Amino acid sequence: MTARILLSSLLLASSLGLAACAGSSHPQPSYTEELDQLTATCRERGGILVPVPGATTGRVQTDYACQITGGGTRIPNRPN
Repeated sequence: MTARILLSSLLLASSLGLAACAGSSHPQPSYTEELDQLTATCRERGGILVPVPGATTGRVQTDYACQITGGGTRIPNRPN
């Protein structure tokens, strides 16, 4: 009886593990792809992407910051 429960538990655990691995159907973007996308987004906002000192997390959003130059403001310039 105990061996049967153990075998059933192992079979169930392996099935769940296999289903979890098969669940992610779309590949994650690479570090370089994320860096390129973040750089483009930052340029659109009028900034430049700069590394954060001492940040080595492996996540582009944490390792870099968008530095806005030229007096960034939320108020758009309107002609008079």
